[in-house]
Amino acid sequence: MLYPSKAQLRLWNRLGRSKIREEAGLFLAEGLKVVQALLESDWEVQALLTLEGGKEKRAAFLDRLPASLPCYGLTAGEWTGLTQDVSPEGIMAVGRIPPRPTLADMAAGADEGPLLLLHEIRNPGNLGALARSASWFGFSGMILGRGSVDPFNPKAIRASMGSLFSLPFVDGVNLQEVIAMLKEEFLVAGSSVRAGRLPHPCGGKAALLLGSESHGLPDSLLRMTDEQWHIPRKGAGESLSLPQAAAIMMYEIAREASPRG
Repeated sequence: MLYPSKAQLRLWNRLGRSKIREEAGLFLAEGLKVVQALLESDWEVQALLTLEGGKEKRAAFLDRLPASLPCYGLTAGEWTGLTQDVSPEGIMAVGRIPPRPTLADMAAGADEGPLLLLHEIRNPGNLGALARSASWFGFSGMILGRGSVDPFNPKAIRASMGSLFSLPFVDGVNLQEVIAMLKEEFLVAGSSVRAGRLPHPCGGKAALLLGSESHGLPDSLLRMTDEQWHIPRKGAGESLSLPQAAAIMMYEIAREASPRG
């Protein structure tokens, strides 16, 4: 077991900020299942961090780690500055941010499943939940428009339960340009809070466009879509959350849009 230097602790503490993550090319992943998913992916893991107290609960996991992976023990005080959890599991990894695929790569991979397009998703928990559902329903990738939260935000990674490590994605793009490019070969469906047709299987290359829970999609983007989808209310309740509505639409659009069925 290694022990971190002050410089290492200072850097890891600052990885909660998007600018520092971008400069360092590193991010934090917390939680046993999330770290396990990272280790099983083809992403590079720089180090594993573990809380010194209660290590026996994590002994089996730690014993299976590659001998070449540096493992650092942190005190409770050191851990408090890093954790996002109220009841931390005491396992965290420092991962290296991989190169993003190109938009051309994303479009080419859509033969394997639909694409998810996201406009100004600023809540990291929602982003993580969307990535988790997209991975479950066989989406081939995720494209985040400008103004969305950094996908390497620790809360987004935790909420995705590791799905971000296997779902190709790009961020910071101009969605109007992306939609215009995709419409040459794709059916692009956009979520509308006002009215539209019921979500349905698309049977070919397809993309689902979603907006934020607070504001939805602007008319400028909705006008560019081939179809506008709406989930009508049948009972009581104010509304569906974004992850709930998205999961319904993802299930429908993916039913026949992917050759895997």
